[in-house]
Amino acid sequence: MDLPDLADTLLEATIIPSFSRIGPVVRSHLDHWGDAVGHRLDGRVIVITGATSGLGLVAARAWLRAGATVEIVARNPSKADATVAALLEEFPGANVATVTADTGNLPQLHEAAEVLRARHARLDVLVHNAGALDATYEASPSGVEQTVASQVVGPFLLSALLFDRLREAAPGRIVWVTSGGMYTEPLDVGLLDAGPEGYKGTVAYARAKRAQVTLTELMAARVDPSSIVVHAMHPGWALTPGVERSLPGFRTVMGPLLRTPQEGADTLEWLAAEDTTPLACTGKLWLDRRVRPTHRRSATRRADTPSARAALWEWVTAAAGTDFPPTGAST
Repeated sequence: MDLPDLADTLLEATIIPSFSRIGPVVRSHLDHWGDAVGHRLDGRVIVITGATSGLGLVAARAWLRAGATVEIVARNPSKADATVAALLEEFPGANVATVTADTGNLPQLHEAAEVLRARHARLDVLVHNAGALDATYEASPSGVEQTVASQVVGPFLLSALLFDRLREAAPGRIVWVTSGGMYTEPLDVGLLDAGPEGYKGTVAYARAKRAQVTLTELMAARVDPSSIVVHAMHPGWALTPGVERSLPGFRTVMGPLLRTPQEGADTLEWLAAEDTTPLACTGKLWLDRRVRPTHRRSATRRADTPSARAALWEWVTAAAGTDFPPTGAST
């Protein structure tokens, strides 16, 4: 084992150094990182949800700087328009636009997909980044708890609706932005769409993120990687507006150890742009440009059974009203 691998292993063995800003500071030096987007992306089209602030906005700026076309899917049209205006002021002539949809509202996603399909014959990357940690229970228009609807069901549906456009990139890329919080929760479909009684936002969020990582693996297994690759990444502990709003105590305790938004978004930018390592595999979870294990506790590993995975797939395809790949699509 060489020095970078040894240092990375030691960091990953202990959560705080790995997830905090210590991780990217050390790893970027030892692995000799270049820019996350190290080449021009002219002609490439990247669709990202939830990019009006936080990590999504940081990543969108990096891709636009490299010449990509960026489509921002956002639920608040006025905020999305203001974001696009600000990006055009920063990058005059950039190809950036917005599509209105709440990722927890399935009819809106159908409409958004039609807009994107009309605008583009090929989509290179679809990034599932939208998602908030809500303190109180709320049901989506379809009746599914909002966290799960917007971070699991909606993204799965959008992936299916845009499948043929992504396949045209040969390979297209689907990237789920998940969270290290998923390590705390096992895969349990019976608990995924829990009702309002005893609702805890942090638990619902972690369960949704666990489902995202499992779906990454299941989706990847169902499509030829020469057509589409599917990956997930978690940003570590980054200082974002979502953390400021939803986890103020954590923000206070961690203080300067939190990653900057740029450090948190680095691997997302890299997975969407880099044409070597991310395209040589599929179905992986990443942190700091390296593949990571999907379990850190024996309890979650034991729960990750074939029957639990099959139950998740059956549930999400029923909730989204589609399979992946969609019926009739060539893989």
